[in-house]
Amino acid sequence: MLELNYKTFGQGDPLIILHGLFGTLDNWQTLGKKLAEHYTVYLVDQRNHGRSPHDEAHTYAAMAEDLHHFMESHWIFKAHILGHSMGGKTAMAFARIYPDMVDKLVVVDIAPKAYAGGHEEIFKALQSLDLSAIDSRGEAEDALKAQISNLGIRQFLLKNLTRSKSGDYRWKMNLDALWSHYQDILDTLPGQHPPFEGPTLFVRGGKSDYIQDSDSAVLEQYFPNYQLKTIEKAGHWVHAEAPKALQQALEAFLEA
Repeated sequence: MLELNYKTFGQGDPLIILHGLFGTLDNWQTLGKKLAEHYTVYLVDQRNHGRSPHDEAHTYAAMAEDLHHFMESHWIFKAHILGHSMGGKTAMAFARIYPDMVDKLVVVDIAPKAYAGGHEEIFKALQSLDLSAIDSRGEAEDALKAQISNLGIRQFLLKNLTRSKSGDYRWKMNLDALWSHYQDILDTLPGQHPPFEGPTLFVRGGKSDYIQDSDSAVLEQYFPNYQLKTIEKAGHWVHAEAPKALQQALEAFLEA
């Protein structure tokens, strides 16, 4: 288990938010501050991301233990847990291992199943970038443009670029560990744990294919007390594409 970097806002019942692959807690800061009007919001950098420590291991079992340690070290005995994508799988794994520490569970645009992939080109592009030859963020974006045509994705990824004290550029994320554990990230939930019986909300983007109608059986298998909310105008990045609709869905569920 690692000592995770975090930010906290607001007061009230604790709500812990976990970002997705290549993300950081900053991705959720705008929405987190809105939710902080009613909750004590903890935005957490997962291992090998943001300002949290790097480690060779990157499995959902390890990330669930990171979260358990985080809660215990901050005297949080029970919390609402929200996770997006990879963070959603961490949240689901944690809820099944430590159900008594979860009040309500929110999973944004990911199902408890194995996925085929889709980030290989991103990994290839990032690994091909020679950071020692980069003198500015503009140069880094130009170098990525040939392999990643989507401006929004490039800008999202380049939030991971930072300068060391010596002035050289480096990645905040542990790119090598993420790539070596990419199959673990794609995998289903770890271990033979019982279903999580607590209230669970799955939120999917209407333009995303991460949660299919045909996934209802596996959702019910792992989370029998679940409901599904579709935000029609959003893709996978629901919190960035439809923040107001997501905020309304979260508040309605958490306050019910």
